Amino acid sequence: MDVGGSRIRRRVSVRKRNRPSLEILFAAPTVAELRPGDEEEEEDKEEEMVAGSRRRKTVGVQPVENHDSEEDMFGDYDSFAENSFLAQVDDLEQKYMQLSENREHDADLATADLFSESIKHNKLSITTVGSFIELKTHEHTENQSGHKDVAVEPGPDLLCELPSSQVLYFENLQNSSNDLGDQSTKERDWNPSSHKTVSEDLLHNSIEQLQQIHESSSKVRTSSDVNRRKSLKDVLKSTMAGNAKAQTPIFSRTKQLKENLLSEEINVAKKTIESPSDDLGPFYSLPSKVRDLYVQFKGIEKLYEWQHACLTLNSVQERKNLIYSLPTSGGKTLVAEILMLQELLCRRKDVLMILPYVAIVQEKISALSSFGIELGFFVEEYAGSKGKFPPIKRREKKSLYIATIEKGHGLINSLIETGRINSLGLVVVDELHMIAEGSRGAVLEMTLAKIIYTSKTTQIIGMSATLNNVEDLQEFLQAEYYTSQFRPVELKEYLKINDTIYKVDSKAEAGMTFSRLLNYKYSDALKKMDPDHLVALVTEVIPNYSCLVFCPTKKNCENVAEMICKFLSKEYLKHREKEKQEMIKNLKNISNGNLCPVLKCTIPLGVAYHHSGLTSDERKLLEEAYSTGVLCLLTCTSTLAAGVNLPARRVILRAPYVAKEFLKRNQYKQMIGRAGRAGIDSVGESILILQEKDKQQVLELISRPLENCYSHLVQEFTKGIQTLFLSLIGLKIATNLGDIYHFMSGTFFGVQQKFLLKEKSLWEITVESLRYLTEKGLLQKNTIFTEKGLTQKDAIYKSEEWFQFSFHITKLGQASFKGTIDLAYCDILYRDLKKGLEGLVLESLLHLVYLTTPYDMASQCDPDWMIYFRQFNQLSPAEQNVATLIGVSENYIGKKASGQAIKKKVDKDIVNRLYLSFVLYTLLKETNIWSVSEKFNMPRGYIQSLLTAAATFSSCVLHFCEELEEFWVYRALLVELTKKLTYCVRAELVPLMEVTGVLEGRAKQLYNAGYKSLTHLANADPEVLIRTIDHLSRHQAKQIVSSAKMLLHEKAEALQEEVEELLRLPSDFPSIEKA
Repeated sequence: MDVGGSRIRRRVSVRKRNRPSLEILFAAPTVAELRPGDEEEEEDKEEEMVAGSRRRKTVGVQPVENHDSEEDMFGDYDSFAENSFLAQVDDLEQKYMQLSENREHDADLATADLFSESIKHNKLSITTVGSFIELKTHEHTENQSGHKDVAVEPGPDLLCELPSSQVLYFENLQNSSNDLGDQSTKERDWNPSSHKTVSEDLLHNSIEQLQQIHESSSKVRTSSDVNRRKSLKDVLKSTMAGNAKAQTPIFSRTKQLKENLLSEEINVAKKTIESPSDDLGPFYSLPSKVRDLYVQFKGIEKLYEWQHACLTLNSVQERKNLIYSLPTSGGKTLVAEILMLQELLCRRKDVLMILPYVAIVQEKISALSSFGIELGFFVEEYAGSKGKFPPIKRREKKSLYIATIEKGHGLINSLIETGRINSLGLVVVDELHMIAEGSRGAVLEMTLAKIIYTSKTTQIIGMSATLNNVEDLQEFLQAEYYTSQFRPVELKEYLKINDTIYKVDSKAEAGMTFSRLLNYKYSDALKKMDPDHLVALVTEVIPNYSCLVFCPTKKNCENVAEMICKFLSKEYLKHREKEKQEMIKNLKNISNGNLCPVLKCTIPLGVAYHHSGLTSDERKLLEEAYSTGVLCLLTCTSTLAAGVNLPARRVILRAPYVAKEFLKRNQYKQMIGRAGRAGIDSVGESILILQEKDKQQVLELISRPLENCYSHLVQEFTKGIQTLFLSLIGLKIATNLGDIYHFMSGTFFGVQQKFLLKEKSLWEITVESLRYLTEKGLLQKNTIFTEKGLTQKDAIYKSEEWFQFSFHITKLGQASFKGTIDLAYCDILYRDLKKGLEGLVLESLLHLVYLTTPYDMASQCDPDWMIYFRQFNQLSPAEQNVATLIGVSENYIGKKASGQAIKKKVDKDIVNRLYLSFVLYTLLKETNIWSVSEKFNMPRGYIQSLLTAAATFSSCVLHFCEELEEFWVYRALLVELTKKLTYCVRAELVPLMEVTGVLEGRAKQLYNAGYKSLTHLANADPEVLIRTIDHLSRHQAKQIVSSAKMLLHEKAEALQEEVEELLRLPSDFPSIEKA
């Protein structure tokens, strides 16, 4: 990827270099040849020779190559052939042997003096025996080919080109000469202007060792005429051969040097960010390794122009809050990821990424775990029942928290409570338009408002494809705004009325222009079955290209898939037939031998349906098959558009409705945004099928702007403003009316209060909410202000008695706040738990399961009374006792099943909640969603959603009980129950399912293949996994291994932190004072 700005120049060592003649190194003049008047002249000549040698040695940049211990010992450096380095050493030695005995001693002294003098003045630029390292020169000259000289700084990086055997040789050589270097060390230290480099030390030590070898040889030759003088050439051969045979260290030298380089680049990038310079470093202030990882893991080699422009904005460089908006598939996430990596690696701060759905959180965890392993940061999941509050405080590595909206809010609360909010450097919000969606939007607004109010150093980045009233969001987030209409693939929009297709054209008067007539021969039977010509539209693209058909309801998805398959030719069966058969086999495996009859008919033709009625295992398998082209057509609901990224060549909207509601502009843009696959398609098409009666509404739909985002903070009363006030007082962010009102003025609701509030003012709503919380027993008020204490501004509200109070949270309020319990149910939950203490039935899990069944799902439940009665009769006496304690009798269920009138009043919510408890209890016993689905006549996807909601609510109830001493008995019980509800599998599969992205079906495959623990997965070879596990792609295998490694590292780090905490001297340890 090419990026603007100057880059941090990497220091490299050049593999091959022109060596200076050995005459320069060793050929010293004899005493007779050195006349007194010629010493200076000789030095000048030597300087000229060295300078000439230096000019000849300048080379161009060559790629750095990695070498391990198995390569040739000498590589391309030297050989034993003629004119090699060793041959020159041998020739030089012969010259020495020709010197007379009476001149040898003097020559040696002269040589030593000459070397000492040259090194002392740093005049030599040479390659020592085996070091092959150039001394750093201060001038940049050009060689004969016109390339500039490479500045090679001394340090550990200079040895990265050597084979490990030679690295060992120099380490041993340096160690053995340490004892002989005291005198030279003293000479080096006394002169502060003399800067010795590593290459000089190696040169000095090498010379000393050569001199010792020479002296030793002389002594041996003198004492015995039989022993011949040992050849220097033989010494070198013997030494290098011995080093080659030496055992290679268990650590990888290459890996160590790479880590050093990465660390150095991070430090340089950190300095770059902190400095006012425009220099962005190798890759947007990040190490070049990040760029390499994007190529390796995601195949991204170059950024789009808009991405580069966004990353180089002044507001981004100055760390201002930012909102950016682009069409779907424009590449928004990559910009956010680069900014997150800058925060983690360069600024050394934690990062929070908030995503709308659990499935997207898990997808992102899997994608970024590989980066965390390579770059040294943790990736932590906060979704469902996963996530620790407060998060573990890491010793060195930083954490990337990836969370759903609700878990993100809990995480921010815990950081504020523990005074660690400033450790969070960046918060990224994907799908920012979710701030306008009901209670979830209210929670997101609360989260962002608290960050802005409590931390001045935390940057907020928001992104979305569907934003309109950006000015309000900018004012709320105090953010800059960047937008672009860029799409990597052109999108063409069409409308279909009867058998005519029109192209959407904003310039045309009618908003559309005629495109073509459908030319497809329809039989009478086909016309009756397919009046909307869906078969004609999809067969234009499949099976060679992919297609999505959005349907208004889940049942319609299944019907459309079946209908299309009835009229597809048998030729479609042959397209990737073997892979489709393999897929059917895998669907059966993950479903205990069961297979949906609709999918059994459609998959052989490359067609499937996709909606929330499927289990997560089934959806994941279908998504993988569609992504790889095994399936070419999916019929789906609108939730797919907001969920995982599954683009298509053509997107068809079956009707302009979602359920019974007419399509919104935002929903329409999200659906058609799936058209066009970057890097695969040259164009994407969307076709909206409509009836003549809907024509006018559809024309308005395609021409009007996106819907505005409006705050739901007050509209969602118990989940919104009341929950906010309770947490503000619980966290001591604001404890009196004035501070709370001030906080509310800075929220998204405060920005929009002028047109959201019609009857009441913000002040009145604030007072009303505080009164409600006080009456409910969640807050208590204390008088704090007196007449004298009021400021002039406060005097305006003097008539308001509530202004004179400060508030503190009660124990029940604290439990509700910590458990993130909906305040509409907190008193009911307290009453149920209190009643449970009077006679908690522990012979089975039914009583505990009832206490953790979500209240909101019970209110939406509509039991099948015959099934209810049948299940009730199958209960054991102890289990029936639970129903009696709760207040549901067999007589009541029997009468409802038989349709008899019931005079006795019974709480409907309790009855419905017990029915859902039966479903969950049966599921925990059987761990088979299919059999439970048949027993209760419920969609298996709904049962799985119920299970996920119960696991989340069980975790909330656990935190609720931890704050109330009277409920101590529930704590240990709920820890185990939460774990059972989270995984709902055999106990031996739980460790494998802790790994993000490993669901029950995959866990069974892995367990049967011998991977029975987290450690097994973390040490697995992805290539072996591919061969061992059916229908597992290389990409998925790598993600599973990376996620397992990340989780293992997190657990190890947590244990290490616990050990250090235990061994650390307490800060309040009593000191012994001396008398």
